Amino acid sequence: MDVLVILIPLSVVLALLAAGMLVLMSQHGQFDDLESPGFSVIADDDRNPPPLDVDQGAPAPAAQQSAALNKEHFKP
Repeated sequence: MDVLVILIPLSVVLALLAAGMLVLMSQHGQFDDLESPGFSVIADDDRNPPPLDVDQGAPAPAAQQSAALNKEHFKP
């Protein structure tokens, strides 16, 4: 039971801290636009070239695999 003397005030402090962070983030506009990040995932950005590997000046291996996969599965 002596542990409750520590745990109850600690839980109250953590709850107040969480509530304070929620209020702070909502005042600074964190929750203003909830839909745009979801649309940016599906945005069509095929015009952007794959990133270049800095050392060799060639496309990075992951970009090469992604480009090959896109050409193979998404033929116009």
